[in-house]
Amino acid sequence: MTSQFQIDTTTLLTPGDPAPGFIQRSVSNPRYAFSSAAGRYLVLCFFGSAGEAHAEAALKAAYSRPDIFDDDRACFFGVSIDPEDETSGRVANRIPGYRHFWDFDLSASRLYGVAARDADSAAAQVALARQWVVIDPGMRVLAAIPFRPDQGDITEVMTLLGALPPPERHTGTEIMAPVLFLPRVIEPDLCRHLIGLYEAQGGRESGFMREVDGRTVGINDPGFKRRKDYNIEDRDLISALQARFLRRVVPEIAKAHQFKATRMERYIVSCYAAEDGGHFAAHRDNTTRGTAHRRFAVSVNLNDDFEGGEVSFPEYGPRSFKAPPGGAVVFSCSLLHKVSKVTQGRRFAFLPFLYDDAAARIRQENARYIGQSGSNYRASDKDPKEKSA
Repeated sequence: MTSQFQIDTTTLLTPGDPAPGFIQRSVSNPRYAFSSAAGRYLVLCFFGSAGEAHAEAALKAAYSRPDIFDDDRACFFGVSIDPEDETSGRVANRIPGYRHFWDFDLSASRLYGVAARDADSAAAQVALARQWVVIDPGMRVLAAIPFRPDQGDITEVMTLLGALPPPERHTGTEIMAPVLFLPRVIEPDLCRHLIGLYEAQGGRESGFMREVDGRTVGINDPGFKRRKDYNIEDRDLISALQARFLRRVVPEIAKAHQFKATRMERYIVSCYAAEDGGHFAAHRDNTTRGTAHRRFAVSVNLNDDFEGGEVSFPEYGPRSFKAPPGGAVVFSCSLLHKVSKVTQGRRFAFLPFLYDDAAARIRQENARYIGQSGSNYRASDKDPKEKSA
């Protein structure tokens, strides 16, 4: 006998539950993506209003532990639902380690079960189950500790945090990100040819995609990403690249993930250059409507005469990956990942995305949400050569 899982989503989160990601306005960022902070211990303190005595004590205790909240071991996130916390200036970020969300619409509080789903954010009084939520580096709940009248919760949280192992050992053992590491995807001569195209034509600052007012638009922010791309237009070359992926990448994804990729998006030669400070901060590749169809990212190094520029996955520890020339790192687009700064030389890479026919329908449906600024991203490509199988 089989039955469908019935999940109760009305209760507070408990240890082992995935910590929901959300985007909310913070003190310094109008759209802070909470899950982008993964890779260290995260503490959400749903204190309600900093004007209350318990919240004031909780904040004081957190601020007294910069040895814990240093952005390497842990980050503290206060969650306020009181607009006066903002207008009075009594709540402020302290970098490194301390940030605050303005959850005046209760979206984060509802998501974590702290406020009822039908709670009215405009009401004079909002029933709030004030609590601390301690989250491990892999974005899973480690502890949920409610506020207690005797304020014993504060001591409990600080004691717990002080006893935790280093973030990279939070599971009790070293772990590796669920990635595929595939040598010999593109042969040396083709690698050199792709690099030659970039050097002959040059690259364009590529930017990244972000959701703004319901539309997916391109953003350029050198502090977040610095990379230049050359778009491959030669159809014969595109077909040759597709053929190699069909033979050498698609079967490996099917074996490991039981997913058959049938389409490729984006044919670019990318360059992370030391002279530009080339890097890409922690991000996910499918978080906007215009990118929601992406299933797997493939990072193929074309050379190895550079330092830095390695791909890492903060939710799974500090280990980073540098594929050999022609080799690929393949990973789910939903994994948080970053590219470290290139400190010497230039890293050249071929960086497509893979998806299937079902995802292609999502891409087509979401094409109307694509903006026009700041990126060479295309919402769709009706040319059948976009298909890889």
